[in-house]
Amino acid sequence: MGRKSAKIAAKKGAADKAKSQIFTKALHDVAGAVKSGGGDPETNFLLKIALERCKKFNVPKDNIDRAIKRGLGGDSEGYQDVTYEGYGPNGVAIFVETSTNNVTRTVANVRSYFNKCGGSLGKDGALQFIFDRKAVFTIAQNDLDEDDFTLEMIDAGAEDIELEDNMFEVIGPMEVFGSIQNKLQEMNITPEEASLQRIPTTFKSLNELDPEVLTQVEKLIDLLEDDEDVVQVYHNLEDDSEN
Repeated sequence: MGRKSAKIAAKKGAADKAKSQIFTKALHDVAGAVKSGGGDPETNFLLKIALERCKKFNVPKDNIDRAIKRGLGGDSEGYQDVTYEGYGPNGVAIFVETSTNNVTRTVANVRSYFNKCGGSLGKDGALQFIFDRKAVFTIAQNDLDEDDFTLEMIDAGAEDIELEDNMFEVIGPMEVFGSIQNKLQEMNITPEEASLQRIPTTFKSLNELDPEVLTQVEKLIDLLEDDEDVVQVYHNLEDDSEN
């Protein structure tokens, strides 16, 4: 295989891996939405959003059907959501969300990634003061008036509304997820994304890290994101070079 062919193969491999990660996250959202609100997208707002995302990324129908069954309690294969908390090199905080049918395998893999990259896996709750769980919604502006929409979201409990590239990002405390969801439904708006995310409250400056340390941190995040059991990786690295 020539160098050009090798490069094309490497790119295809990376693309396949990225697609697999998108599928994993999208299907996890489908199963989670069904588990919390049932299997009818007409009455389950989160399922409607999750199915729209699957459609956007061309997730195969068989995979979606299995995820719905899993959410309803059938074909579960013993899947459970497990989180891991740890520190990468130089004390970078890393929070990992997984969905796994073999916790022994998953924790062994996650621990090995941290160890391999000079980090360490901590106990549950180790990062409770570093990440806050927040309700996060992404909404296309379309013909929405910025001021009117902002007031509606504040009324529903949102604490931060930003408009960039014709997309609103609405953030609020975890407890207001339902009220923002209900307000959007009243307004006949289906968001592009709706989820609970872990937002860092304290940060590590990317620009203050030694280049070798930064490489190790990036390698650790890549290893975690490449694992088929991992759904989401959060960290508190911040690029403040423009500040």
